[in-house]
Amino acid sequence: MKEFKVLIIGAGPGGISMAAEARAAGICKEDVMVFDKASEHSYVIRSLYPEKKMVTANFKGIKAVCHGAMCLPDTDKEGTISYMDKVIESAGINVQYNEEVQKVKAIGNSIDPLFEIQTSSGKYRSMIVIVAIGVFGKPNKPSYTLPIQLRKKIHFDVNSFQAENENILVVGGGDSASEYAQYLAEFGNRLSLSYRRDSLLRMNPVNKESALLLEENDQLEILWSSNINEISVLENGKPVVHFEEDKYATKEYDRVVYALGGSTPENFLSTIGIEFVEKALEVDDNHEAKIKGLFVAGDLASGKKGGSIVAAFNSSRVVMSHICYSYIECYKKDERLKFDYHTLHFIDSEGKENLDV
Repeated sequence: MKEFKVLIIGAGPGGISMAAEARAAGICKEDVMVFDKASEHSYVIRSLYPEKKMVTANFKGIKAVCHGAMCLPDTDKEGTISYMDKVIESAGINVQYNEEVQKVKAIGNSIDPLFEIQTSSGKYRSMIVIVAIGVFGKPNKPSYTLPIQLRKKIHFDVNSFQAENENILVVGGGDSASEYAQYLAEFGNRLSLSYRRDSLLRMNPVNKESALLLEENDQLEILWSSNINEISVLENGKPVVHFEEDKYATKEYDRVVYALGGSTPENFLSTIGIEFVEKALEVDDNHEAKIKGLFVAGDLASGKKGGSIVAAFNSSRVVMSHICYSYIECYKKDERLKFDYHTLHFIDSEGKENLDV
């Protein structure tokens, strides 16, 4: 049975930065492993983000200050993925794709933690386990039933279909809803946005301004305070949306795109020993669960609503600092060690490259 010092579940920004922190702390690459059930890293970014989506360091008005080994300025989807690619290569991070972690069992103690991990392909052991799977396990779906005949007309992202000059309804009121609308408007689609509130309270300032500008330019009709009762199918195979409000009644569209966020994978977290208490993960300030040696990083460390990519990076530094202090003797303890965005190498406080980690 193969053993590691640090085993990470999830190859998104939280998981990759967690592995980069372990490498920066001097843990050799053979002792660090990342597992992901997808075929590529950053699956959520690849599958759900529009191609031209800006990935902003300043998230929902919260100023981003990098404390960890990795740091990312405002960039687009492609730039974010490219950065992750280069970090994996330069830091020598081992990622096992297409392998889903199914069980994590603690077999050690609070002083010398040890875990047995069952995946879809085998069993492993590790001193430390970090869960960095993100807050969105699956896209949220509406409470009403979606007709199976509309499976090619109803979507939960904008990357699974191509549409030009179509009549499309976007459902939701968060940042993703605005970003989906911005993306679809570029292809000449006629857009409507169904939102239950009378103002865009959940969007960051950039996305709110963009949505209102689309409305001002007659590229987007915002259906304020609208609620959908059901969706039916026309004989021509198009969806008909039945609204609760008389002023909207029923409307026919070519497609419906939902942007309702995602559900935290609570069942999986519970089975491995990480519980929710009053909607918050039961972890301490170092993001460690009650089971010693078991941590969360990335979006999970920010809570159910998630956070910025920089916040995910910073959470990994918090976790790694505690691991080095409590469990593993790390020979590089310079808190100022960074993985520079421009040079794509680890550098110390004097600007010297530290590649042999």
